[in-house]
Amino acid sequence: MASEDELKKKQVVDARARNISRNVRCTECGSQSIEDSQADIAILLRKLIRDEIQAGKTDKEVYKKLEDNYGETVLYTPKFDLQTAALWLSPLLVAGAAGGVWAYNKHRQKTNVHIMALNLVRGVPLTPKEKETMLDLLTPPPPERPSPSFLWRRWRGQ
Repeated sequence: MASEDELKKKQVVDARARNISRNVRCTECGSQSIEDSQADIAILLRKLIRDEIQAGKTDKEVYKKLEDNYGETVLYTPKFDLQTAALWLSPLLVAGAAGGVWAYNKHRQKTNVHIMALNLVRGVPLTPKEKETMLDLLTPPPPERPSPSFLWRRWRGQ
């Protein structure tokens, strides 16, 4: 019975240690987790994690110790704070700016057409660029060419 409990406890410790090791970056390799790395520092960190877990530390306490000893870059998931806010929010800022530019250009295009129409009513001559824009807007698209199969059926009288 005691060996079964010890075996279960060892399995739990191993599972927790592997889970933490997958979320910790190897300081030597940079692109690998310490679970996947065979660098000396990764082996030492895995041992440190197991020792901390066996000492009764929680996962949060182990992560905190690693962060305190090796810096925040050792963790794959940096926390959200004032220093990292720009990094986390930059995709939203870029998307918002792109949407704003697109909306402005759409609005400006509509506004220019209205201004050109008002100028025509007032008798103000259009510039060559404005004439080209008006012709592009007012010229209907060319008709679609009939498909060869349509012409063949028509010729056969169907």
